[in-house]
Amino acid sequence: MKQAAKVMTLADIARLAGVSESTASRALRDNPVINAQTRQKVQQIAADHQFKVNATARSLRTQKSHTIAVIILFDAKTQQAISDPFLLDILGVIADELTAKGYDMLLSTSKTTDKDWRSYYFDSKRADGLIVIGQGEHDARVDQLAAAGVPFVVWGATTGTEPYPVIGSDNRQGAQQAVAHLVKQGCQRIAFLGDIRHTEIEMRYLGYQDALQAANIKAEPALQLNTDFTAQAGYLQTQQALFSQLSSLDGIFAASDAIAMGAMKALLEHGIKVPQQVAIVGFDDIAMSAYCTPSLTTVKQDTHAGGQLLVAQLLSRINGGKAASQLLPVKLVDRQSSLRNST
Repeated sequence: MKQAAKVMTLADIARLAGVSESTASRALRDNPVINAQTRQKVQQIAADHQFKVNATARSLRTQKSHTIAVIILFDAKTQQAISDPFLLDILGVIADELTAKGYDMLLSTSKTTDKDWRSYYFDSKRADGLIVIGQGEHDARVDQLAAAGVPFVVWGATTGTEPYPVIGSDNRQGAQQAVAHLVKQGCQRIAFLGDIRHTEIEMRYLGYQDALQAANIKAEPALQLNTDFTAQAGYLQTQQALFSQLSSLDGIFAASDAIAMGAMKALLEHGIKVPQQVAIVGFDDIAMSAYCTPSLTTVKQDTHAGGQLLVAQLLSRINGGKAASQLLPVKLVDRQSSLRNST
């Protein structure tokens, strides 16, 4: 069977599909303005004829880079890195979604990028929009983006007052579920490990307090420890700050799975049995949480839905549509690290 001749121009694709060049161009970018049937028809014709969009020519013509910048918002003091399992999980979803929509992803961190994000990304045509992961210590650059009116979305915690769209998990509810679970297992002295300077962790801390208050348990300042996102930080805080409390401590709620695993290692090195003596719950449900020993009870965030929403909301803004903040539900996943009771 004779192979179809290779079509070299967008005009040829449009002619074969019976649509205008602008419609064909939007269809190839999977723009939702074009109905699904037309998009599928144009994309199939392009595939049959091995048509590839000339990215350089398209960028010159449209003044668009067809690139989305993803900024991981670290504060200067944190030891957290892009290799953090939770970050890798949500970044993978974002990358897949952007690829499916015809966009490239430019990944950077707030430690390396310019102070003026509008100038660096938008005025220079490096990116058509931004996805910011995390809100750090209430970084002023995010507020500057909002004031500039450029398209961006944030993964983090929403209070309902931000002048920009935020997609994130119900951190407060998840933490409340985690600590209520520890109370149900018989825990009365429950430590909190996490850095409340970060908005998401602050909400988890409030959920921790909610659960203690509901159980009529007095919150103890000595058990509320500022802890970085890493396993090493969880390990060191448990070895050092919690060491004097180990005789009466019976529960730990860690603001991330990495912190929880570090804490658990420190306890086991001191001969403390988990969960019989100290029960532990983390937050995130990273892949390795199911495979450590004992397996880690945690609060699952829906990173798949989160990554999809971030891309969808940002592309809506880029195309002139609206975007709204959204709070995603979380789920407590019971595993060995907390289950003292069989009922």
